[in-house]
Amino acid sequence: MSTLDQNGQNILLEKRVEAAAQSASFDSTLANNLADGALLHLRWATKGLSVSENNTHPFTYGEYSFIHNGSILPPDSFTTFIAPKFVSLIVGETDSERYFYLVLTEVEKLGLVAGIKSALAIIKNHGQTTSLNCMLMNRDHFITVSEHNSARKPEWASDDYYEIKYLPTAQGVLFASSGWNQPGWKSLDNHSLAVVNRSTFEIEVFPL
Repeated sequence: MSTLDQNGQNILLEKRVEAAAQSASFDSTLANNLADGALLHLRWATKGLSVSENNTHPFTYGEYSFIHNGSILPPDSFTTFIAPKFVSLIVGETDSERYFYLVLTEVEKLGLVAGIKSALAIIKNHGQTTSLNCMLMNRDHFITVSEHNSARKPEWASDDYYEIKYLPTAQGVLFASSGWNQPGWKSLDNHSLAVVNRSTFEIEVFPL
């Protein structure tokens, strides 16, 4: 889990390689953090990669944090497009960490929405993907990308495995992925990008 207030307070990055249900710190970490923005990522280990904190989401840089659900093959198919200053920060084996640094590379050049769109285009042009679903948070915005191919979902997964849902409320906006089939939640269309203004909770959706 990573957390960050709009004013830059309540900063947290907590990563574990243990199951949340058996974790000694998971419940207390959630209960004791009062941040007004958070990314929470519970996941299975990726086949063929070591189980380590370096391969565990969220990934962070400055005020940005990032999580990804899906696969990009080969994982380093787009590394040459990542700015050298970010390449030097890569510590794990995952496609997801590289995806994050490519997004940061393009956002620095083009701005938030245009940069994310550019990163997605680069990956799709140079690798094979199952899903590029991701969430990116900074002090001002919470961004969710719905970009996946349901035909490439895991064999054991339900049909809505990659579908992203969201729930706007007066207190904030929640996003969830991987078959979050809960009453009252709306679906974020595939091939779209949602940007939440963390001050007003306004949601803008852009086609991809």
